[in-house]
Amino acid sequence: MITILGATGNVGGKIADILVKKGEHVRLVARAANRLRQRVSKNVEAFAGDALNAEFLAKAFKDADAVFTLIPPKPKADRFTDYADKMGQSIACALESAKVKHVVNLSSVGADLAAGTGPIVGLHNQEERLNKIKGLNVLHLRPGTFMENLLMNVDLIRAKGVIGSPIRGDTRFPLIATKDIAAFAADCLVKKDFTGSSVRYLLGQRDLSMIEATEIAGWKINEPGLVYVMFPSDEAVKGFIAGGLSPDVSRLYVEMSSAFNEGRIKYEPRSPKNTTPTSFEEFCDEVFVPAFTQKKAA
Repeated sequence: MITILGATGNVGGKIADILVKKGEHVRLVARAANRLRQRVSKNVEAFAGDALNAEFLAKAFKDADAVFTLIPPKPKADRFTDYADKMGQSIACALESAKVKHVVNLSSVGADLAAGTGPIVGLHNQEERLNKIKGLNVLHLRPGTFMENLLMNVDLIRAKGVIGSPIRGDTRFPLIATKDIAAFAADCLVKKDFTGSSVRYLLGQRDLSMIEATEIAGWKINEPGLVYVMFPSDEAVKGFIAGGLSPDVSRLYVEMSSAFNEGRIKYEPRSPKNTTPTSFEEFCDEVFVPAFTQKKAA
């Protein structure tokens, strides 16, 4: 049996779909009971509750052959790092209590750094926390930036005809489709072919700059004049807050962007091992264009 934390999320939901199709016995864990209930079947159990409750999580992890973990996003957190640490402690305590032997943990590029990377600091702390659990085999996945993050720009495109963020337009970095992360994670959860504490980088199909990604997205949505704008830090914070993020999370996103701009977030050299199949063009066809078209129609 495989337990998936964050089973209604971008990555966890896709892992669940893959494992169910494989005929695996899956236990789905998330806060939203109504969304989980729709997925219950012969081989699928649902555990709805608060992951900050270690006792609840220990029950969800009990008897699992492998567990997928992550720090669930909380865009409105007043103090995100404190939230991430509390969530991480709850997960670690539950894993230890349930005597889980294999964990695939979703982390990020930049998680090797202990400070200065915004929300990624919480993922660094969680890697360190899980590495200390005796008898646990844990594989930390460090993917690049999710291609799905570009969806946050749909309203901006509609309103101002631009894509924008605090990241320099010419900075190249790995972009990855969440379906590729899910496919790799699902395979690892089934095979459980990792021991001790290890790290695996997942770097997408190729590195792209925001200027390059914007040009591709523009052609795909029939907006060939779409341009990328780098927002100053203070303007970016205001924009994030207007978009519904808390002031603290907004500040941390800008700090993370600065870490990319300054080249402090590094990752291993690209190779066939860490390269994943979905190109940004494919992502646009499958996800971005339908989302933009639906928003345009609405």
